[in-house]
Amino acid sequence: MLQGMTAHYLACTTYPLKSGDACLVHAAAGGVGLLLVQMAKMRGARVIATVSTEDKAKLARDAGADEVILYSSQDFAAETKRLTGGKGGQVVYDAVGKTTFDRSLDSLAPRGMMILYGQASGPVPAMDLAVLGAKGSLFITRPSLNAYTASRQELVARASDVLGWIRDGKLKMRMEFSFALKDAAEAHRALEGRKTTGKVLLIP
Repeated sequence: MLQGMTAHYLACTTYPLKSGDACLVHAAAGGVGLLLVQMAKMRGARVIATVSTEDKAKLARDAGADEVILYSSQDFAAETKRLTGGKGGQVVYDAVGKTTFDRSLDSLAPRGMMILYGQASGPVPAMDLAVLGAKGSLFITRPSLNAYTASRQELVARASDVLGWIRDGKLKMRMEFSFALKDAAEAHRALEGRKTTGKVLLIP
């Protein structure tokens, strides 16, 4: 529910993707990333995904990513510009934060939107907002699920979409790891070590 509704508000509301849009999705093989890639494709967008390994690249492609960039060996901003004919994407979905933030801004088309919804690598540094003008009158937002499920009506609508798409086979869930509840610390170590993709389950 948390990851599914997060992907939902990102793709459908924060920046409502439409046919012809190019979006850059960081950590595309993660829990939110795999769902976000699928939802972006459902909305007709071209998805450029970043991942760290070839195994994760396959997962992103299987989820529908049109292009996959291995950020560990490629400059994702340069690749995004190349793939979009020098224009950049309309939106970047960034849950990584500190290590990707500056180059994410460089991946955007003029008047593009930077959506920072997490900070797995740490908080982004302070910045001069004039940079946004210099890079093409860019937008930045830092959304949270609470603000996008502020009313009962909105919560039910998002949850209904996500669960309905899963029920109808339009949205595929990946559940790779299961840990006994008593081994929750081991699950955290796997997450911190970036050994996981998709969902991690704790079994009581």
